[in-house]
Amino acid sequence: MKLMIVSDIHGSGYYADKIKEIVEKEKPEKLILLGDIYYHGPRNDLTQEYNPMHVAEILNSMKEIILCIKGNCDAEVDEMISDFKFNDELEMCIDNMVFMFTHGHKYNMDNLPKKNIDVLVYGHFHTGFIKKENGIYFLNPGSISLPKENTKHSYMILENGIIYLKDVNGEVIEKRVLG
Repeated sequence: MKLMIVSDIHGSGYYADKIKEIVEKEKPEKLILLGDIYYHGPRNDLTQEYNPMHVAEILNSMKEIILCIKGNCDAEVDEMISDFKFNDELEMCIDNMVFMFTHGHKYNMDNLPKKNIDVLVYGHFHTGFIKKENGIYFLNPGSISLPKENTKHSYMILENGIIYLKDVNGEVIEKRVLG
């Protein structure tokens, strides 16, 4: 199964269009959104071409492949304009590994869930990385629209047991075989 993982769109119509382009190029079976979809949040600047309704239109056009996590900037009203469900978290068994997908404001590498998992995938911090500590992989696709700490606008692809952190042009920033 090929998964595309995106986090922290924060209402950017420009980067929502980029997501659509990337989906057309990458052709993932599922697009996992790790939250903070529409609202920019009080601590962030407005994103490029800030337009939450345009983001909703783009994402709703891909609703068949979307699995969405609710972020700390997502509200009930966001769910009302979305044709897909917002989940608090998701667990999936992929390649005989237990993955937990969450936003990152509750669970992250500094605050692990009390569950038996092999891989924790989260956004929230706007910095992309692939790490392994104490037998657990920590994956963060960064922010597609508001990267921090001099990281790139990025997303992840998981395919055939390999995780790729890519910039919005599809260039591989980092990759790692999981398992």
